[in-house]
Amino acid sequence: MGKLILVRHGESKWNKKQIFTGWVDITLTRKGIDEIQVLAKKLRKIKFDLMFASCLERAQATLLLIASEQEKTAIFMHEEKKYNANADSNHSIPIFTDCDLNERYYGSLQGMKKELARERFGEKQVCKWRRSYKSRPPEGESLQDVCCRVKAFFEENIKPVLDNDKNVLISAHGNSLRALIKYIDNISDDEIAHLELAPGDMISYTIENKKLIKDDGGHKFTRPLEWK
Repeated sequence: MGKLILVRHGESKWNKKQIFTGWVDITLTRKGIDEIQVLAKKLRKIKFDLMFASCLERAQATLLLIASEQEKTAIFMHEEKKYNANADSNHSIPIFTDCDLNERYYGSLQGMKKELARERFGEKQVCKWRRSYKSRPPEGESLQDVCCRVKAFFEENIKPVLDNDKNVLISAHGNSLRALIKYIDNISDDEIAHLELAPGDMISYTIENKKLIKDDGGHKFTRPLEWK
């Protein structure tokens, strides 16, 4: 029996300023660091076997803060192309990074204050770009696009690890994690618009008999790992 832990990075400097960030590499605020340090202490009891992060600094900094509370040393595996479920976990925790876990690419909105975007394009249009499943902002990705890359990465690289009952941490972003949760929990295109992950939020699943069981203290959604 293993664990899958999904963590959205702590508050970034552009989260604080309400700026569309996307693929721009922005650091954590002091508040973001503090909230992840609190979370890291809560996760100390889980002995992670592997960790995954996007290629963006805010996700990697979040992962390293969590790893700092682990007994073993976490090491970036920059040269590795395969995510080995049987990696030597007696002495270290392998960290793998991949751009498929990156935040949604917001195109020409990146670097723009959300308030300015609402003034320029209208509140309804900006809400549609941010929340609908298929709508793309100018020159950017839809959530559907993010789902395609996240699902493929999960199926190829993370599912085989979970099949071996490993404890896995994924540090990523609001939209890449919404895409992954949509896939795992089979959330509809319409319902996913209502799922919100705040900076520093955590979602936990237990792997039991090749099923993912959401650990939320209340509603639990169970789905086989063999889904397509």
